[in-house]
Amino acid sequence: MGTVVEIRISDPGANQYSDVVTAAFKEMERIENLMSPYVDGSDVQRLSDSGSPVAVSAETIEVLHVAARIATESGGAFNAGIGRLIQLWGFAGGQPVVPEREMIDRALAGVEPGSVTVADDGTVIKVSPHLAIDLGGIAKGYAIDRAVQILADAGIRHASVNAGGDMRLIGDRSGSPWRIGIQHPRQSGQLLARLDLAGRAVVTSGDYERSFESGGILYHHLLDPRTGYPARGCQAVTVVAENAAYADALATAVFVLGPEAGLELLRKSPAEGLIVAADGAVQVTDGLKEVVVWP
Repeated sequence: MGTVVEIRISDPGANQYSDVVTAAFKEMERIENLMSPYVDGSDVQRLSDSGSPVAVSAETIEVLHVAARIATESGGAFNAGIGRLIQLWGFAGGQPVVPEREMIDRALAGVEPGSVTVADDGTVIKVSPHLAIDLGGIAKGYAIDRAVQILADAGIRHASVNAGGDMRLIGDRSGSPWRIGIQHPRQSGQLLARLDLAGRAVVTSGDYERSFESGGILYHHLLDPRTGYPARGCQAVTVVAENAAYADALATAVFVLGPEAGLELLRKSPAEGLIVAADGAVQVTDGLKEVVVWP
C-alpha cells in the first residue's frame, strides 16, 4: 500500500498476541493483492483490462459497493473509475506530469457516478470498457478494517491499526482515549490539532501527501473526477467514522468538494470531520468539537 503499517496492542499480556498480529498483517497483504492495480492478476487489474463483466472476490465487491455509495452521495466527487486519469498524471510512478487537456478528456471518458456497478450475480460491469479501476481512495481503509476484524475476533479489546496515519481503533487505550495527532498541512512536523478518541476510524486526505510543482503551481494527487485536475478547495480533510473504508472514501470526496459542499456532505453522513480550507480556515462538525484538542 506504499506506506508503513503499525499495529499496537494495549491489552494486558500483549506479547501473547504475536501470531494474531502476524495474521492481521497477512490479511492486509491479501487485500492489497486483490485491490492493487499494480499486482498482476489482481481483481482491479482484471477489471481494468476487461471489456466484459468480471467475477471478483466478495471483498472487492464490498469495497465497490461502498465506493458507489460515496460516489452517489458526493455527486461524483469520489469515483473508482478514474484509473486512467491517475495513470496519466503519473503520481504512482514517481514522475508526475501535467497532462494536456485533450489527454485528460480522453481519460475521463465514461467516468461518472454509476459507471461501475455490481450485478445480481456478483459480476462487476463497467459502463464503458475504456474505464480503468482504481481503489486507492478506499482500499487502504478496507485493509485496515480487515486487520481490525482479525484482532477483534481474537478477543483483543484495546488496539490500533495505523497505516501511514490512517487508522482504526479498538476500544480505548486501557482506560484512556487514544490521542491522535492531525498533521498541519502547511507546517511540516507540526500538529494542527489532536483528537481524543476510542473505538473509531480516523482518516486524513491532504494535498501535501503527494505533490509536485510545475510552472510555479503546486499539483497534488487528489484529483477531481469531474474536471480531471487536482481539487483546489482544501488543504486537508480528516474524517472520523465507524470504519476506515467509509472514512477513507468520504475524506477524499469531502476534499474534492471543497469546504462548503464538503461540510454539507459530512453533516448528512454518519461521520464527523475537520476541514482545512485552501485559505487555512478550519471548520469542525459539531460532533467532533468535544474531542478536538488545539495546541
